[in-house]
Order: sequence, then C-alpha cells, then structure tokens
Amino acid sequence: MSQFPSLEAALKHFFGYDNFRHGQKAVITAALENRDVLALMPTGAGKSLCFQLPALLKPGLTVVISPLIALMQDQVDALTDNGIGATFLNSTLNLDQARSRIQAIFNGNIKLLYVAPERLFNEGFQQLLTDVDQTIGLTGFVVDEAHCVSEWGHDFRPEYRQLSRIRRRYPRTPCQAFTATATQRVREDIIDQLALQNPSFHCTSFNRPNLYYEVLPKDRKSYTQLLCYVRQRRGQPGIIYCSSRKKVDELADRLKQDGVKALPYHAGLADRLRADYQEQFIRDDVPVMVATVAFGMGINKPDVRFVVHYDLPTNLERYYQESGRAGRDGEPAHCTLFYRAGDIKRAEYFIELKEDEQEKRIAYQQLQKMIDYAEGIDCRRTIQLSYFGEQFPGDCGGCDNCQNPRPVEDWTIEAQKFLSCVARCRERYGMTYIIDVLRGSKKEKIIQNGHHQLSTYGIGLDHPKEAWKNLGRSLLHQGLVAETSDGYRVLKLNARSWEILRQQKTVKIAVERRQTAQEILGISESRLDAKILFGQLRQLRKQLADANWVAPYMIFSDATLRQMATRRPRTQADFCLISGVTSAKYQGYGEPFLAAIQEFCASQQPPKPQVNGTQLLTLQLYQQGLSVTEIAKRRSLTAGTINEHLATLLQNGEITDLDRLVKPAAQVEIEKAIATVGAESLAQLREHLQEKYSYDAIKLVRAKLLQTAKSA
Repeated sequence: MSQFPSLEAALKHFFGYDNFRHGQKAVITAALENRDVLALMPTGAGKSLCFQLPALLKPGLTVVISPLIALMQDQVDALTDNGIGATFLNSTLNLDQARSRIQAIFNGNIKLLYVAPERLFNEGFQQLLTDVDQTIGLTGFVVDEAHCVSEWGHDFRPEYRQLSRIRRRYPRTPCQAFTATATQRVREDIIDQLALQNPSFHCTSFNRPNLYYEVLPKDRKSYTQLLCYVRQRRGQPGIIYCSSRKKVDELADRLKQDGVKALPYHAGLADRLRADYQEQFIRDDVPVMVATVAFGMGINKPDVRFVVHYDLPTNLERYYQESGRAGRDGEPAHCTLFYRAGDIKRAEYFIELKEDEQEKRIAYQQLQKMIDYAEGIDCRRTIQLSYFGEQFPGDCGGCDNCQNPRPVEDWTIEAQKFLSCVARCRERYGMTYIIDVLRGSKKEKIIQNGHHQLSTYGIGLDHPKEAWKNLGRSLLHQGLVAETSDGYRVLKLNARSWEILRQQKTVKIAVERRQTAQEILGISESRLDAKILFGQLRQLRKQLADANWVAPYMIFSDATLRQMATRRPRTQADFCLISGVTSAKYQGYGEPFLAAIQEFCASQQPPKPQVNGTQLLTLQLYQQGLSVTEIAKRRSLTAGTINEHLATLLQNGEITDLDRLVKPAAQVEIEKAIATVGAESLAQLREHLQEKYSYDAIKLVRAKLLQTAKSA
C-alpha cells in the first residue's frame, strides 16, 4: 500500500469514494494483515469492496469463489468499468476466451479471478492454481455467500463443503469469508468447514433502517391488493417472489393484462431469455420482475423500491436476504409479505420430501421462526434481529406493528407461570407442549409424563392458546427465555428468566387490542368497499374523459379518486376538501362524482331485517334455555334455520348474550377475520378462517357486530 498515504486515498483512487462505510475499514485492515476473516455484512453494506480493495493493494492474484454466474459477471463488469483488472472463468466461455484470460493472469494484468466452487476441483484448474502460486503468487481466497457452506444456512450447497480441501492444499494462503446472513450456528459451521484459523470476526448490524416491513393477509382478494400496491408504485423497480414457476408465469401474465409492465424469471426459462429479462429489469425497461428465489442474488440493482413475497418463504434467513434486495442505495423501500396459514402446509410438504431426518428437523425449526415473524405482533425488526442474535429495542417506526402499535400490558404474572412450567417440565419441551400443560390439555403424552400432576397444570385457562403463544414469542424476542437450535425447539431458562421467577424483573408485552364493532365493520368498509368505489369512480372518470376529449388524469388523478373512495364526501363542502379538487374542477366535473359517491353509500346500508312470528317462537324457546339442537327438534326445523332466526334476533337486539352460542375465543378470531376481509362474503370469511368455524358461527358473530355498531 506504499503508493498510497492512506486506505482512504486508495479507496478514492480505485473506486472514487471519499469515505468507508461503517465496518469496512476494519475488515480491509484485517485482510491486509493476511489474517483469515469472517465478515457478516447485510446487503447494501458494501461487502464486495472489503475483499476487492485488499486484492488491489496486495501482490499476486486473489481468487473469489462465487455461487452464481450472474454474480461473477456483474462484479467483473463493474470492476473493469473502473479500469481494474478482474475476470472470471466459467462455463459460458469458449476455449479461446478461457486461454486469453489465463494468459492475462500470468501477464500480471488480473488481480481478481472469479470462479464457481465446483471449478476449484477441476484438475486443469488445480494445476493453474499451482502455477499461479509458484509464479505471480496466490494472495488469498475469498468465499462469497459463505452461508452456502452450512446445512444450517438457508441456501446450503454441497460443493461448498469441499472448499476445506483448498485450504489444506494452500494452508498459508489467507481466506476471507463473507455473508449477508448467518445465525450463530451458521457462523460456527463456516469457521469449521472453511478451516479458518483464528479468524478476525466482523459483524455489522443486520438492521436496515431504510426498509419498511409489513405483513398483509392473503386471501381471494390478495391479487387486487397486490395490483393496487404495484400501481401505487408505478414505474418504480420491484421484485415479486412466488414459490413456483407456475405461479410466476400466471402472476406475470395477469399483471401484464392489467397494464403492469412485468416479466417472469425462473429456471424453466431458456438461459438467453432469462438473461434478456434480467437486462431489461436492470436497465429500467421493465419495472416489475415476478420471480422464483433464483432471481436477485448478485444482481447489482441498488434502486429496487419494493420486494413482495406473494408466498411464505421457508425460513427467516432467506426472507431477510431476499427482502434485503430492496433499497440497497439507502433510500426508503418497502418489504411486504402476503401471509395465510394455508401456505404452511405447502412448506411442510416440501420439508417432508427430505430424506435426512436431521435436515427435516432443521427445516421445521426454521419454518417455525418464519411463522413467528409472520404472525408476530412485536416490532418486526426485533423479531428479525433476534434471529441473528442481535438485540433491538423495538419501536422502530418502520414496520406495520410499530406504526400501528398494540397496547402494552404487564404480563409478569403470566410470564412467571410460563417460565415456572418450563422449569417444572425440566426444560425438555417446546412452547406448544408448555402451553398445553398450562391450559390443562389431556393429551396422552402429558398424562404419560405425569405432567397433569404438576402445580402449573391447568393454571393458564384464563387466556386462550394464542395469547400464551404471543407471550412465549415475546419472551424469546426479548431474550427472556432461550431456545435450542439443534432442530428441536426446546425452551431453556437463562439468567433473565430467573430474574422474572425471583420477582426481580417485570415483563411487558404487546397484546392484541379487541376492536369495537364499529371499528371492525369500519375497517372492513375502508379496506374492501373503497376498492369497489374506486373502480366505479375510475369508470365514471373514463366516461367523462371520453365525452370531453381529454385524458382521464386531467379530470382527477388516481390519488384524488382514492381519497374520494376512502373519505366518501356527501356534501359539496366536504368534496372540495379533497386534495386535487379545486372550485373549477368541481364546477366542471364534481357533481357526477358526488352523486356516484352518495349512491354508493346508500347501497351499502341495507335495511335491518324485521323479526317475524316464527322467529319470535324460536326466541321464546331459546329464552326457556333450550339449545339450538333442541329447538330445531321441537319445531321440526333444521339447526341452520334456527341459527338464521337467532342471527336476526341478535341483529335486532332481542338476544344480547352471544357467549351462549359462540365461544368467546371463537368470537375474537371471527371478528379479526371480518376486520381483515369484510363482512359481506361468508364464503371468503370461512376460507380466511381455514374452515375452522361453521357458517352459522360466522353469521351469529356478524349479526352481533351489526347490532352493537348500530346501537353504539
């Protein structure tokens, strides 16, 4: 480095930057000292520069082991554009091209050579390395995407396991391993498999503060929601991940039919076509890429503004890396996961195809962490970062849970019960088992183990299973209890657990707030009806535009129409408060829109059903204490008909006690479903609830909500 007065001067000379990003200089310094290095740096932290700059400052050749051809080509192109000697050897080259590049290496024109891991064990390449080592010198090995070496990682590749053979062959040549994601177990595996000697370990924060994380419910209307999502970001680069090639093709076609410029990307497409589509995306010719997880690794596109996962990823590590392809330029970006419990079954199906039992256990454990993230009500960053062993205080302001925070309650007593049960079960079981003991389950395993005789057996019946699960997750996220990571999710007490049990520490957790009937029905209206009204207003705008020979946007913008659909002004004064509505616009076009909104609102308020004689007879029998089955038998009617009567009676306030008909825990779940997908379609509600509850139960809860909202 003698030709440069400082590392900063070298940075400026080769790459044009004035300053290093956080953590880069320490990694580069260790590499220049010829130490083995393990560096964990999230996407966008500049890890490539951490091995490129040392390679340029040291004599000889640095070999970079990279898993994807696209990754090699992209980095080599970027380096050569800067006038830096770099090349790759892979299967895309013909014999003459390969010979030319090898000659350039021996001429001293190449400082960085990129290769795939399998090439390292080719006899011809082994001889090339020997010749390089004996002539110009082999300066170092760099293993990029090093998590691929570990079966505990999200992208295990068996060929990476062989890299230790290279270390044994060149024991004095330092090795640097880089990855954007790795748990503690994966880190240990990388060090072991790559035979890193006393490595200099560097870990920058996994937090990506410019990314906004959210989870949205996935149901029949998810495509409409996705379409609105993409249209709101019209022209912005984005990636939509799907779990299968078929889904990728179907979704890309559907988006194109709806006017979105989108392309598919998966391994089933011809290589040339994939390369063409990728190039169109990088050049901003096409903003949206619908892809399987094969797309994105190593793609140098820093301005991706959104990443959507339309299907549930199999583990949190993979989700972190794939969502992290958004906002690599440091500007704000969105990361959205569409989630439904039914996606879990698909993931479990593929796990069951694994033959190795250890791999199955690992995969199930990783899947559960992903489910915890999708269903969690704590700060999404807290959940993510705790997975990587990083403590985060929460309240990030950059996720859906923090922007719409749940109430925080003191659950110290419940935490003591939970942890006491873990202790009394001798720290041998997972969360589900502990909750079953707390709630007095009569499962055979609990009886066989004698845990029905524990003092903690049945002391948790005051809360539903989901509430205990929320507590358990929160304790894990806050580091107040530990969990084994060997494929068996066994809870273990730690020092902080004992502080709680000794009453030295309190526990506060975010809890679900039960919404009022008005809020539930209001959310239903704003989320679903607004989309219908928005569509109607767009149609009206098109008609007026055609009649007046103007472009639709010149009448009112989409943003203005969305405000109309959400706020639904009923008067001229309210209408003119909408952003984008001027007095001139109102004079020209306002009245037809106002009339359309008024008509829509009137249609959304059906008259309350009237109680008739047969329903009153059902009411009399119900008030005598008869069950639905008994009333149906007495009246020679079906139970479904009796429940229809009871729903009408509930909606009219003739019956007020719903608990007798539907269990309180079921009411809570059905209310949540109504808040999410709306009260209009019983079929959609039942699908969203995974057919857990009958149509009758859903009708009864809906009727009670309508009555409560009206009387409030």
